[in-house]
Amino acid sequence: MFDTLTSRFENVFATLRGKGKLSEKDIDQALRDVRIALLEADVNVGVVRDFLARVRERALGEDVSKAITPGQQVIKIVHEELVATLGGENEGLARKRPLVILMAGLQGSGKTTTAAKLANLLKSQGRRPLLVAADLQRLAAVDQLETLGARIGVPVLSDRKSKAVKLARAARKEAERRGCDVIIVDTAGRLQIDRELMDELASVHKAIEPDEVLLVVDAMTGQDAVNVAQGFQERIGITGVVLSKLDGDARGGAAISVRAVTGAPVKFAGVGEGIGDLQPFHPERMASRILGMGDVLSLIEKAEQAFDQKEAEETARKLQKGEFTLDDFLKQFQTIRRMGSLKDILAMLPGAGSLLREVDVDDKDLKRVEAIIQSMTPEERRNPKIIGGSRKRRIAAGSGTSPQEVNRLLKQYTEAQKMMKTLAGGKGMPNLGALVGGRRMKR
Repeated sequence: MFDTLTSRFENVFATLRGKGKLSEKDIDQALRDVRIALLEADVNVGVVRDFLARVRERALGEDVSKAITPGQQVIKIVHEELVATLGGENEGLARKRPLVILMAGLQGSGKTTTAAKLANLLKSQGRRPLLVAADLQRLAAVDQLETLGARIGVPVLSDRKSKAVKLARAARKEAERRGCDVIIVDTAGRLQIDRELMDELASVHKAIEPDEVLLVVDAMTGQDAVNVAQGFQERIGITGVVLSKLDGDARGGAAISVRAVTGAPVKFAGVGEGIGDLQPFHPERMASRILGMGDVLSLIEKAEQAFDQKEAEETARKLQKGEFTLDDFLKQFQTIRRMGSLKDILAMLPGAGSLLREVDVDDKDLKRVEAIIQSMTPEERRNPKIIGGSRKRRIAAGSGTSPQEVNRLLKQYTEAQKMMKTLAGGKGMPNLGALVGGRRMKR
C-alpha cells in the first residue's frame, strides 16, 4: 500500500533530519520533492497545491520548538496537514436504529462485496444487519450477495422478478420482521455515470430514505476514482466514501484526494479480498502509514482480534518453563495469518519501510510452515531433535515440500525459541525478519 509514495517521503525526511538548520531554500527544495511525489501518486493537482501552500506557510511562519529540530518540525507539519487533507478524524456511520445504508458505485468497484463486508463488520460489533439485493440489472450480483450473506450468517432480501424500488420499499418491513437494526441496500452499477443509473438511484433513495449513502470507488483507479466520487456527489449526494482495493493501491492518489475534492469523508477502506478485510478509515493512522511512520494502533487492534487470550496466557506460561514446541510455533503462525498479510502487518511498524525492501516476505511461506508441521508426528512436534534425514524426507513428501524447506523451518523454529527466551527475559526485540521467515533480498 503506497510503497512508492512512502519511499519518496522517507527520502525527503531523511534529508531534512540530516540538517541542523533549515533555510527557506532547504524548505522549498523539500516541498518540490514532495510535490513531485504527490503528483506521481496521481493526487489531484489542486489538492497538491493547497497542501503545499499550507505546509510552506506554517514551516516558514512557526517558531521551532526547543524540544525538536527544525527538520522534525517540518516533518510534524507535513504529517498534520496530510491528516487534515485526509479528513481530520474518522467519521463513523450515523447513530440510528434502524440504520439504512444505500450502497452506490460503478460496476467493478467492488460494491456488492463491500456491502457484505460492511454487514460482516457491523455484525461483529453487535448489530443485526439485513442485506437487500437491489442490483437487479446484474442477476449475478444477487447470487453473489446471497452466497456472501449465507457465509457470514446475514439474511438477504431478494426477488429477481421484482423492481429495485419495490424491493427497497419492502426492506423496512422485512427488517422489522426479522429484528434487524441495519439495512444495507446494494444498488445497480454501470460502467460509467449516466442518467439511467442516477434516475434509478434517486428512485431507490426516495423509496427507502437512507441515513447513509456510501459510494464505493476502486482506489486503484487513482484520479478516476475521485472524478467518479465528484460526479455522484453532484448528482445524488453522498454521505461517505468507501475506498475498495486500497491494499493494491501502490500510489495513493484516490485516498489523499477524495475528501478534499468532494467534501465527503472516507469512512471505510477495503484492504484485502477476505470478507473481514474492511476497516474504518482513520485519517491520522493513514497519514502515518503514507509517511512511513507505521500504524501501531491498527496493528494492536488486529492483534486483539486475532489472539485468543487463554492461548496467549498458556503460551506465556510455556515460555517461562522453556516448553515452546512446534505445536506452539504453528499456533503463532496461524494467529499471524488471521491478522492479514505479512507485508501489511510489517508495514504497520514504524520505520519498517527499509525492512520491507530488504526482506522478501511471502505469505505462501506460512502455508508451507503449516503443511510441514502438520506432516510431523506428535512426538516429532514435541521433540524435533529426533528428526533425522529419513524423517525429513518423509515430512517433505507428506507436505509437498523439500527436505531443504524442512531444514529451513527447523532452523526458524530454533531462532524463534531463542527469540522467545530473549523477549521473556526483557532483552528487547531481535531481528524481525527471522520471526516471519523473511529472506534477505539479493542486491
